[in-house]
Amino acid sequence: MSTTVNRVRAAYDRVEAVDRPEIWIDLRPREEVEREARSIDERLAKGEQLPLAGRLFAAKGNVDVAGLPTTAGCPSYAYHPEADAPVVAGLRAAGAIVLGTTNLDQFATGLVGTRSPYGAVRNAYDPARVSGGSSSGSAVAVALGIVDFALGTDTAGSGRVPAAFNGIVGLKPTRGLVPTAGVVPACASIDCVTVFARTLPEAEQALSHMATGTIPSLPGRRPGPWRIAIPPRDQLGELDEGWAQAYEAAVEQLAAAGATLRELDLSPFTEAAAMLYEGAFVAERYTAVGAFVDKATAANDDSLDPTVAGIITRARDLPAHQLYADMDRLAALRTRALAELADADALLLPTTPGHPTLAEVAADPLGANARLGRFTNSTNLFDLAAAAVPAGEVNGLPFGVMLIGPAYTDERLARIASLLQPETRLAVVGAHLTGQPLNPQLLALGARLDRTTTTAPVYRLHALRTTPPKPGLVHVGEGGAEIEAEVWRLSAEGLGRLLATLPRPMTLGRVQLADGTHVPGFLCEPGALKNAEDITEYGGWRPYVNAE
Repeated sequence: MSTTVNRVRAAYDRVEAVDRPEIWIDLRPREEVEREARSIDERLAKGEQLPLAGRLFAAKGNVDVAGLPTTAGCPSYAYHPEADAPVVAGLRAAGAIVLGTTNLDQFATGLVGTRSPYGAVRNAYDPARVSGGSSSGSAVAVALGIVDFALGTDTAGSGRVPAAFNGIVGLKPTRGLVPTAGVVPACASIDCVTVFARTLPEAEQALSHMATGTIPSLPGRRPGPWRIAIPPRDQLGELDEGWAQAYEAAVEQLAAAGATLRELDLSPFTEAAAMLYEGAFVAERYTAVGAFVDKATAANDDSLDPTVAGIITRARDLPAHQLYADMDRLAALRTRALAELADADALLLPTTPGHPTLAEVAADPLGANARLGRFTNSTNLFDLAAAAVPAGEVNGLPFGVMLIGPAYTDERLARIASLLQPETRLAVVGAHLTGQPLNPQLLALGARLDRTTTTAPVYRLHALRTTPPKPGLVHVGEGGAEIEAEVWRLSAEGLGRLLATLPRPMTLGRVQLADGTHVPGFLCEPGALKNAEDITEYGGWRPYVNAE
């Protein structure tokens, strides 16, 4: 069976296993997606170049996917697009397969992930906490290993807050690099289509097939180490317990990697952030969907989220003179902010000040949401680029930071962000192989396939009596054989999580590959081989399973 079909089947099995129906608005029929997977493999066999072949993705429910309704999180708003949005079309042209559309804060209005008639999207790590919005379903689908990457949108931080809360990467490109045609607008002048993935390289690869804009020539960067701006501690305001220490650890990690640090006055950023909802700019949300909301409200349409409807309808009556006053104030704040950045390559911030529970958001929906946007709201108002990446854990939950830089410094931000993402390699030979039952464990940790190879001819492979079935790889030296292996890249933190759940008789050891190199890999305690069938002659676990 094709690798792509195996990946599709593993994804749908994962959908059932995680039992998170609130992630999806519309999930494509499994048989339809499997047919598309077979078509991808046929095209590859004919020599087509499909750089994203076999990669699965999801699209936020305000992005057009042909064959599925676009709801923007409101069933009565739904329309049926005749074509994919350009971002979806670009990914599919590269061989990626879309599984469906995901839940969101209605009309992309919110940073919490709870404002939807399709249900609140629960956090991937702690179901009692919010997933972050508005791109909630997309982020959780990635974090739980269902899809390889997913599309979000970002007006106030919706492509970054869910990344931070679910331990994944969120890239918010410079405005205009990625087309927003075929996307229901929130605030059309500052909306961005974003991408989530479990690793930075995966996110960058997907983004390269979404972008259609060109990056202008930038002034030459002064030579030297990366220059990172950080605010004084008191300007960060109140943070959740342990978050200040986690942020400081990320700062120290960049410094240890050779970056130079300097202070920055954060006040123009936070003052502008407050203007996004408290000022006249929210009127653009009424321009986008206000007429529909007014009509639906008059008809007592119960599919409207009351918090979202209230925000949009209140924006209807804002006076025009307030908008012009706010535009003047924003221009002055932007001038100050860019002067503060000066020759800094990036500003490093916690992505949010904290991570609320579902109950806390229900008790104070506007206040909780406003707090989450403290560091993210100003980015698009100032026409900046941003990358949100994991930076450890606090009390067992993901903690994320955000790098912000001037327009068109997207690649620079990614390079700096990579300094916060140390990686290791892991060799697998059995149930963690692509398409096998335990492969989703690797995907959920952000692992990506590096290469398929074989071990050195010093191992023997045995079929263990375990559930699910898995092999045991044992080093024997003389009398061994080459065994098919996959080498995966994942973060050191991800490897630690995997080891914490590794059951006996599996162990982690050094596995010698055919090229003579050694990488960490799964081995087996020799005592577990009693009554285990020696399957070395098959050359690998997959040939044995197929023969069985």
